[in-house]
Amino acid sequence: MIRKFISRVFNGKKARPGHHEPAVIPVSTHGITRDRISSGSRRVCETLQENGHKAYVVGGAVRDLLIGAEPKDFDVATDATPEEVRRAFRRSRIIGRRFQIVHVMMGQEQIEVTTFRGQLGEDTKKDEHGRVLHDNVFGSQMEDAARRDFTANALYYDPTTEAVVDYHHGVGDLKQKTLRMIGEPRARYREDPVRMLRAVRLAAKLGLSIDPEAKRPIREMAVLLENVPAARLFDEMLKLLTSGHSVKCLTQLRDEGLHHGLLPMLDVILEQPMGEKFVMLALANTDERIRRGKGTSPGFLFACLLWHEVLAHWEKLKSAGEPKIPALFQAMDTVLDVQAEKLAITRRIAGDIKEIWLLQPRFEQRAGKRPYGLLEQPRFRAGYDFLLLRAESGEVDKELAEWWTRFQNADGEERAQMLLPEQAGDKKRRRRRKKPANAGSVPAAE
Repeated sequence: MIRKFISRVFNGKKARPGHHEPAVIPVSTHGITRDRISSGSRRVCETLQENGHKAYVVGGAVRDLLIGAEPKDFDVATDATPEEVRRAFRRSRIIGRRFQIVHVMMGQEQIEVTTFRGQLGEDTKKDEHGRVLHDNVFGSQMEDAARRDFTANALYYDPTTEAVVDYHHGVGDLKQKTLRMIGEPRARYREDPVRMLRAVRLAAKLGLSIDPEAKRPIREMAVLLENVPAARLFDEMLKLLTSGHSVKCLTQLRDEGLHHGLLPMLDVILEQPMGEKFVMLALANTDERIRRGKGTSPGFLFACLLWHEVLAHWEKLKSAGEPKIPALFQAMDTVLDVQAEKLAITRRIAGDIKEIWLLQPRFEQRAGKRPYGLLEQPRFRAGYDFLLLRAESGEVDKELAEWWTRFQNADGEERAQMLLPEQAGDKKRRRRRKKPANAGSVPAAE
């Protein structure tokens, strides 16, 4: 009854429109004026319309504007084929295999343009679990709306008329704060298991409740995530961690039983009191930075998530007699290799993660020239922020973090006075590393 009432209010009709008849909601009702749409997406829509095509700002941007949030991206959907879009814009390129899209550059803005997708046929290429592998099937706007995942994402905004076209009662569902799946949830999850992760992320980010019909199958179908390419899982995990609501997302991931398909060790980490405290502090810190408009580092985030697993491996290796630093290298490689099976962490990000971890034992060295050398490290700030989280979670003594806070802000003379006396073992190791007087350019033997 509530949905029917909302439908009558927003559609300006006596009854809810039929399945094939969308609601066309005027600007006087929804309140989104064209000046709230990015200039790049407006120009893309106008150019395509001038060339005889339909073109709309679509999906998340429309959804976010309706709930009063600031969209991150403005995507466009059109009945023009990728080749037709490519010909209409000089600065554009076609990308994608599973489904082709066009990236159009408008000044510094990159607009993602997709062709309306058609209904899946009997000959659609799928894997044995039902996941769609190839999807370059184009269709009508109505078919495209039916192919989208949630009703809140099946909304089309025309910058020319300022109207919102709504095929699946998405505006009404947003008013009811409900995330509702389009179509039968089990079938939609089989087509693309990542939709389960997206449901958790969007619900947490937008403050929506997942519709019971869409929520019910998630736990039992979580195993399907094992068949998703590691690169896609990594992209979705990164979106989740940088949503500004990562603590809520992570908690809900665990509640829905989805964490096993993302970070295989996450369950173990969150069962360790100190590990959970450290992870939650790191994510809360990240959420706060995003809300304040500050940048975040994927390397720092994943370094935080995986640190206590590295720590556990490191302690075992040291207990078995492995030297401290070689043991750390071995522990890092073990943890990252396991993650690589599920998440395609890029080589660059993996390098950032390792640098942050490797700086941690160096913070313990507060004598001689070593503290000065550490300050010059490119990753010092990230390593220091990591140390602060370790101290706040109780993993290391707060005195250590406080010392480094004072040391980096002190002047030259004050820094020298702060240095701790060198131990005998430190002096001996330094003497062994010195070159013989007649060695020339040949390194001294270890």
